[in-house]
Amino acid sequence: MQTIDRPSRRRFIARAGSGVLALSLPGPLRHALADSAPQNAITPQAALDRLMAGNARYAAGRPLRKDFTTGRAARAQAQYPIASILSCADSRVAPELLFDQGPGDLFVVRVAGNYLNQDVLASLEYGVAVLGTPLVMVLGHSGCGAVKATIQEIQTPRDLPGHIWDITDALKPGIAPVVKAGGEHVLEHATRANVEHNVARVAAAQPLLSRAVQDGRARVVGAEFDLASDRVRLLGNT
Repeated sequence: MQTIDRPSRRRFIARAGSGVLALSLPGPLRHALADSAPQNAITPQAALDRLMAGNARYAAGRPLRKDFTTGRAARAQAQYPIASILSCADSRVAPELLFDQGPGDLFVVRVAGNYLNQDVLASLEYGVAVLGTPLVMVLGHSGCGAVKATIQEIQTPRDLPGHIWDITDALKPGIAPVVKAGGEHVLEHATRANVEHNVARVAAAQPLLSRAVQDGRARVVGAEFDLASDRVRLLGNT
């Protein structure tokens, strides 16, 4: 995926990599961080295990009780999310809830159809390169309206209102092979194909994400949230 490497962006990434952002933190907070590692100083697998354990609690109706006032002062100063999540904008899919996480735990980017574009890429790069998230998850879901619209557009092309066609055009590359193959359960297969297509694009995105994956600092996985059961299922080779 082509990236736009503006001079100001290069300077920002260089500063982040050299630790200048950390040095700009208030003295007391900087000293506190030196004494204890932030919560996202964990392996990608540990982050994934935490998300899946949280989803198991959520699906079972046993989420952890949370006092949202706890850590409020610290959150006002800095954030250390354990995962960056590219999620659909569907109102029924709320990553913080379905993974039973609290404020500051997840860095979520939402767009209908959970696909990668330039703006989403910039946000995911920020999550991994600056905030230090060890895990990136592309999260699709059952009954996705964006995927349905794309299937219909491939099968019977028609004019779509406003800019909705931008979404279907973006989803077509990952979905078209499934639709053309036909068969049963096209929506389910297309939803998974869209996730896996975007997982591959995120993992290969240059310059920051692909480097983090190659270095083992980050991992990219795909998953699907089932609206009927509230359970998340991992997809592909995770």
